[in-house]
Amino acid sequence: MITPFSLVVSMPTIQRRPAVSSQFSDAVHPLLKPLLAARGASSDQDIDYRLANLHKPDTLKGLDKAVDLLATALEQQQRVLLVGDFDADGATSCALAITALQAMGLQWVDFLVPNRFEYGYGLTPEIVRVARDKSPDLLVTVDNGIASIAGVAEAKKYGINVLVTDHHLPGDSLPDADAIVNPNQPGCEFPSKNLAGVGVIFYVLSALRARLREQRWFEQHNITEPTMADYLDLVALGTVADVVPLDRNNRILVHQGLQRLRVGKATPGIIALLEVAGKDFRQATSTDFGFIVGPRLNAAGRLDDISCGIQCLLTQDAQVARDIAVELDGLNRDRRAIEAAMQQEALAALDQIQLDQEKLPAGISLYHPQWHQGVVGILASRIKEKFHRPVIAFAPSGNNDGQLKGSARSITHLHIRDTLDNIATGHPDVLQKFGGHAMAAGLSIEETQLATFTKLFEQAVQAQLSEDELTEVILSDGDIPPQQLTLSLAEAIEQAGPWGQQFPEPVFDGDFYVVQQRIVGEKHLKMVLAFDAKGHHTIDAIAFNIDTQQWPDQSAQKLHLVYQLTVNRFRGNASPQLLIRHLDKH
Repeated sequence: MITPFSLVVSMPTIQRRPAVSSQFSDAVHPLLKPLLAARGASSDQDIDYRLANLHKPDTLKGLDKAVDLLATALEQQQRVLLVGDFDADGATSCALAITALQAMGLQWVDFLVPNRFEYGYGLTPEIVRVARDKSPDLLVTVDNGIASIAGVAEAKKYGINVLVTDHHLPGDSLPDADAIVNPNQPGCEFPSKNLAGVGVIFYVLSALRARLREQRWFEQHNITEPTMADYLDLVALGTVADVVPLDRNNRILVHQGLQRLRVGKATPGIIALLEVAGKDFRQATSTDFGFIVGPRLNAAGRLDDISCGIQCLLTQDAQVARDIAVELDGLNRDRRAIEAAMQQEALAALDQIQLDQEKLPAGISLYHPQWHQGVVGILASRIKEKFHRPVIAFAPSGNNDGQLKGSARSITHLHIRDTLDNIATGHPDVLQKFGGHAMAAGLSIEETQLATFTKLFEQAVQAQLSEDELTEVILSDGDIPPQQLTLSLAEAIEQAGPWGQQFPEPVFDGDFYVVQQRIVGEKHLKMVLAFDAKGHHTIDAIAFNIDTQQWPDQSAQKLHLVYQLTVNRFRGNASPQLLIRHLDKH
């Protein structure tokens, strides 16, 4: 008999990363060399994060036309309206574009972010009609637009110029915009295809600044030429929060943004969002962007309106930024509560599926009529992480139109957007709209088609993934001898970042003995561990969001841990700490 939330899934497999040769100089910490090499960085050049090493913008297709549009807007003082996405990438893109264009002398520039519950995603015809009320001469999409064929056509019908800046994968057809800048569009030779939306608009605005400098615009209009590097804190935040791969180019952008943040040269809103979470901006890491700042911005777009998040990033008043940050922190707490309830319902539904089918399907589709449309993406991520399967979570559209909005999250070896494309090609009546990346996508279906889609999705995943691929593999960088688990190594690992998607923070595994264990906060397991049975040479460890029905476990005397070596800073003191990612009892 299966009791609630007792789903049986395969245990993760722990594999050691193979040794990779490198050519690092003696300037690199000797213990870091194999860690960096295992992530594709093999020489000092690969970790040289100076701005001079950024890819040049010249090969970005459509860049010259984009700069023409923006330069004309400045010369003629046109009305420019940004249309963004309702997440952290969209928010940082909007804030960056508005701040930079104003600094370059544009007098009228504003933003419009579609309310996800009323207008859906991107530049839709409906949002264009709303935009008309602001009488824009030029619409600029940021972090969206590559799939907005109907929306661009609607704008052109009203005589509005459109510049699309995006990074999402295009479909078979492109919108008839006046200019498109997207490194993933056909024919674009830009070396990095991994720019976030904020990275794309940063490149566009940097090229605009260069054009204006050549034309002596700043000199002729008595304008202080803006330094584009001053906006890299926004670029870094949006890049990490959007979970794009941190190739070398993106690591440069993130590293430089963090450097400015740590010395206080950052947007007041970012500093405020860190402070309300109890984090010191002077010690900020890329992880803080991904797990602290990003979720608080995203909470606004998920539950309410991302506009307050954009205002937080736009204001130069520290007190105003603090007030908005407190509001965003409250929204994030509400989001967590909603998510926790949805997760309980999802687990109960999966229990029933396993009772009916004896095992979980390869691809999981979940729906509840009371679920919140803005939180299904996080829910899909949580279920995917727990069961290592592609997951789509659906919620009602909220318009009483019989439509469901779905958010998909995938695992390695399955390209979720291509999978949805194949389903749509073979069954055009089932899947209405979709778009996204290899690892994440959004879609819309009729509620009457849910059962059919669920079956098709399961079949599509089953055809692509083997049982081995449905078993999670944790890649470990090996064991660390006790004498090397020091504060200096933890600090060296921290400083060797930025770490992130496809350039993950080092993870180790090894055996430890339990000296103490207790729950702190609501469900975090705080432990004191030793390297031998006698309890000598201890180190602190913590596991977040532990199952409190299983832990603390006084019978657990020896553990095999998968962990990260981190720096624990508390009341002015710093010490090494193990951040536990997985634990098995011996």
